[in-house]
Amino acid sequence: MDICTMSLSVFFSPIPLSEFTPEAGFFRSQLGASVRAFDKDFPDLEDDKPDLALIGVLDDRMAVGNAGCAEAAMAVRRQLYSLFQGDYKLRLADLGDIRPGATVRDTYVAVKTVMTELVKSNIVPIIIGGGQDITYAQYLGYEQLEQKVEVSVIDARFDLDQSYTEEAPLNSQTYLNHIVLHQPDYLFNLNNLAYQTYFVSKESIAMYDKLYFGTMRLGAIAGKADHIEPIIRAADMVSFDISAIRSSDAPGTAHTTPNGLFGHEACQICRYAGMSDKLTSIGFYEYNPRFDQRNQTALLLAEMVWYFIDGFYNRKHDAPLLPKSAYIVYRTSIHDDAYELVFVKSKKSDRWWMQVPYWGSKSVNERYYLVPCRYEDYQTAVAGEMPDLWWRTHQKLQ
Repeated sequence: MDICTMSLSVFFSPIPLSEFTPEAGFFRSQLGASVRAFDKDFPDLEDDKPDLALIGVLDDRMAVGNAGCAEAAMAVRRQLYSLFQGDYKLRLADLGDIRPGATVRDTYVAVKTVMTELVKSNIVPIIIGGGQDITYAQYLGYEQLEQKVEVSVIDARFDLDQSYTEEAPLNSQTYLNHIVLHQPDYLFNLNNLAYQTYFVSKESIAMYDKLYFGTMRLGAIAGKADHIEPIIRAADMVSFDISAIRSSDAPGTAHTTPNGLFGHEACQICRYAGMSDKLTSIGFYEYNPRFDQRNQTALLLAEMVWYFIDGFYNRKHDAPLLPKSAYIVYRTSIHDDAYELVFVKSKKSDRWWMQVPYWGSKSVNERYYLVPCRYEDYQTAVAGEMPDLWWRTHQKLQ
């Protein structure tokens, strides 16, 4: 057993495979036949390194009003293992469940440590279970990687204490305070997607604008889920609150609401996340089997994970933008030639990026930041207007 495997295995409890395996066994093309799960022996993470690692979290102590979401991973596994894989060679390890620590902080440390080791090893963690406060531990996993991190949260609400202070208790409704105020500060951008305006105070929206964070209302996504793709493509990590999905599609959470994403939109977002060359972790939180009906939410979440895996094995590997011959560069000027905006389009995937210059001269090799965008941003620039995404990104590059 290698050092990484030995050090990580102490955090996990094994899963009884017999609970998920039919009497006749899995068909060869079902996920359950290919997953290397921690039943008796912890999966090898070095000599036979997986591409993806499934992680359960058995801690819901800070999931406000949603006790029982620690049971999520087991319920999802029962549905996920029976799904059929796509046209790819699956390399997925199920590491089992992270045991709750003596305190919640101990659980956060365990999640952080596991995250750091996996991301450093180019293994993408898929976290299932617990309250959305676990997002904070997911974020802490990037602290030692010495890089700026972009976070995208899919949630009907802003999980932010209105006082916006470090004194706010750390739980599933205030964890964003702790991410935004964490020191050292390595947060580059935060996006809150699919929020519902009547659940969010105008002060919170104003604060997001002041910090140049991104937001997208549920109404802006309805029927146009593709509009979310560039935002997800820019993210290093995604946190998905299951209560962002409407109750008719996902009743399995204490915070479900009549409105929200449709199930197929949630799956589409997860596929975008999987296809992003930049994204290195995703977490699914707040699913509670105690509120589920006929395992409907468990199956939907399993399908979301399936779409993430399918997207991962369909990555285009066209970011960073090399070689130059694989891209088309478009230039346009606005404000009487005061600004020249440069757009880049991949010939392989037809995806777009904008070049946003750093303030001053950062370095010879790093004069601009590439931000994913849509064709509509290019059209806006051609019409002589500054795309909002360009301006917000430029302000953060000071």
